[in-house]
Amino acid sequence: MKIVFWLSLFIVFYTYLGYGIILYALVKLKRWFSKSSISHKEVFTPTLTLVVAAYNEEDIIEAKIKNTLALQYPSEKLKFIFVTDGSTDNTPEIIARHPQIQLLHTPERSGKIAAVHRAMQQVDTEVVVFTDANTFINKEALLRLASHYADKQVGAVSGEKRVEIETASDATAGEGIYWKYESTLKKWDAELYSIVGAAGELFSIRTLLYDPVEPDTILDDFMISMKIAIKGYKIAYEPSAYAIESSSANMQEEYKRKVRISAGGIQSIIRTRQLFNPFFNPILSFEYVSHRVLRWTITPFFMIFCFLFNLSIVVQGSTTLIYMLSFIAQLCFYGAAMVGWLFERKQMRIKLLFIPYYFCFMNYCVLAGMKRYFFSNQSVLWDKAKRK
Repeated sequence: MKIVFWLSLFIVFYTYLGYGIILYALVKLKRWFSKSSISHKEVFTPTLTLVVAAYNEEDIIEAKIKNTLALQYPSEKLKFIFVTDGSTDNTPEIIARHPQIQLLHTPERSGKIAAVHRAMQQVDTEVVVFTDANTFINKEALLRLASHYADKQVGAVSGEKRVEIETASDATAGEGIYWKYESTLKKWDAELYSIVGAAGELFSIRTLLYDPVEPDTILDDFMISMKIAIKGYKIAYEPSAYAIESSSANMQEEYKRKVRISAGGIQSIIRTRQLFNPFFNPILSFEYVSHRVLRWTITPFFMIFCFLFNLSIVVQGSTTLIYMLSFIAQLCFYGAAMVGWLFERKQMRIKLLFIPYYFCFMNYCVLAGMKRYFFSNQSVLWDKAKRK
């Protein structure tokens, strides 16, 4: 019983803190042995196409177009493709007013994957950048992303996702805290070797390396980039190229989004199982299992085991101080999460409770995502989460 408790505690700690500590130590060690590991990026501007898949985005598409056309990049090397397949509002008509943009539209809705694949058949540039219709990227983003392709080992580059949180935000502010921590881990992942999967808000790939994902893929952006990593190329990370999006409108909308991502995580793990072979690509496998697989699979269960076995040890009369203190600490943490949940329902905003509340919420979504993937039908056609 005590062995299971300590194993559970270790897995949970390693997943969320231990890996970050080890990763930082490895990065520091790499810097010490290789003083040139952090170098000034070259000015490199390959031909580039920006692809945006938009579905019923008439409320925001004009602002997205304005943001897109203001991006800094040599005009003779830059193209724009917007795909609006299945849109039933005025999104295609608004885009059609801008001759600089190539519009692809069919009335049938086949999902984002089909739309992206159709756009890729039109791309004839060296690099393609993908960005969501409801995000806005900084003016220098394309230049920052493109600079990495001077390195022939780089097959994809991910930008940074930034969540716009209002001052009087509810518990979805936890999303912003989470992404700040994620960004730090990604910086270290990339410095050690490669990040493990790109976020769809802003990422790019070498066009020649594009490999269409299966039509039922849930996390298409993640799988497109991971297919490139599996081929032996690195996925670079460029935090100075960033996409800003608003937080979810409420926790119900955030739940819908997180559960879909969690279901997609399970699917992605099954389809990238060659990375469980440590001899395939040892560093990539280490980063992938530590940063992604544990979070998307066993860690939520070990959180439960840690609490239940700790409770059982205390109930059975163990007088060892460490077990009592660990149980009290867990009670306080989950109690704070519960209070945070109650306050959120009453629309009371106490930021001190965001971290335990959002942490528990994320892990609950992982379990719900597993259930949905294995016992329900997760369609690639999904309703967008409402945002503020």
